[in-house]
Amino acid sequence: MKYYCEITSWGEESLLFLDDPNANFIIIFNNNAPAELAEFSVLHTPANYNADPAVGDTMIICDKAFTITAIGEEALHTLRELGHCTLSFKGGETPERPGCIMLQGDVALTKDDVRMGATIEVH
Repeated sequence: MKYYCEITSWGEESLLFLDDPNANFIIIFNNNAPAELAEFSVLHTPANYNADPAVGDTMIICDKAFTITAIGEEALHTLRELGHCTLSFKGGETPERPGCIMLQGDVALTKDDVRMGATIEVH
């Protein structure tokens, strides 16, 4: 396993982007994020970070599997240092932003999937 953390909480605004088909993303941060960022983020335990995630790896979020299709140039650095990146569920070979990891899956992540103690893993 390359990466493992557990969701501890999420901000009031953090899951709104999942409902918008033009957005379809979540922002993750270590659970020590500043309050102004935590409001828009899914917070998690500091990760067990064994190796960098790579295109083609499987990311499991709240028991749903997604293939990593692209990684922005800043995403691995901020994920390693702050537990932070944007997880976009639109797929595609081009990251939407420098801090974005693009994911493609057969089943959508929904607000109801996100719960305390659920995991984010990369294999």
